[in-house]
Amino acid sequence: MTSLGTSHGKEWIKVVEEVAVSELPRLLQERTSRALPAETIRRSDGWWLRHSPGVAWWVQSVLPHSPDDTVSDDDLGRRVTAVEEFYARRHSPTRFQVTPGACPATLDAVLAGRGYRAESPLSLQTAAVDRVLDLVPPAMSVTVADRPTRTWFDAWFTASGHSGDTPAEWALLRRVTLPSGFAELSVDGQVVAVGRVVVDGGWAGLFGIATLPAARGRGAATAVVSALARWARSRRAEHLYLQVEHDNVPARRLYDRAGFTTLCDYHYRTAP
Repeated sequence: MTSLGTSHGKEWIKVVEEVAVSELPRLLQERTSRALPAETIRRSDGWWLRHSPGVAWWVQSVLPHSPDDTVSDDDLGRRVTAVEEFYARRHSPTRFQVTPGACPATLDAVLAGRGYRAESPLSLQTAAVDRVLDLVPPAMSVTVADRPTRTWFDAWFTASGHSGDTPAEWALLRRVTLPSGFAELSVDGQVVAVGRVVVDGGWAGLFGIATLPAARGRGAATAVVSALARWARSRRAEHLYLQVEHDNVPARRLYDRAGFTTLCDYHYRTAP
């Protein structure tokens, strides 16, 4: 067996770490897809074509992920045409999630050239579980269950202002096969804040963190984040991730205080 010298060994470790960091946006977005599983997922040249009537539109977007970043614009055009045909057959709009480092470098320009409009800018953020627990105080009044209850679902549906189809959203939750925690914070017997966490390969994604309007600004969401982070650590997760809209200033402030930092910004492209 040969061994690397100390300097060469450090250089190799650095290369491996850099590759891991460059792959992280793609890996986390794909974890998100497993945490929000569409009813139909078709793989084509590494792209995830997702369709799921009745749920949030972003669950039905394309993940155009490919390890081959040398694909020509002509080939990209052919792939986009095939995607458009997939969604046309299902009477759904075509939307691409465009995440830097996860997609072919020229895809955004190709889509723009076809008239796709850019919308919904978001940040993909990460934090170490221990850092979040150091910065956010324990939340003794929050309960975390392994399955969603009717009260959890109703509070989430109301607090998030969701307009999806209730049976379809329940079906999505039932499709999740990964360890999941559902947090509820109650005040005077009423659930006022909720959230969900899904553990996948040492990472835990935070989803659906929402507070009823009358309870906002009182630390309810902070308590939910703390409880979900603690639950994630009990399932051996070391890192957290989440997505937050650029224009959701209160949520961005909350996650900043909790120790999250931006890994990358991304957006969607929707067909004209």
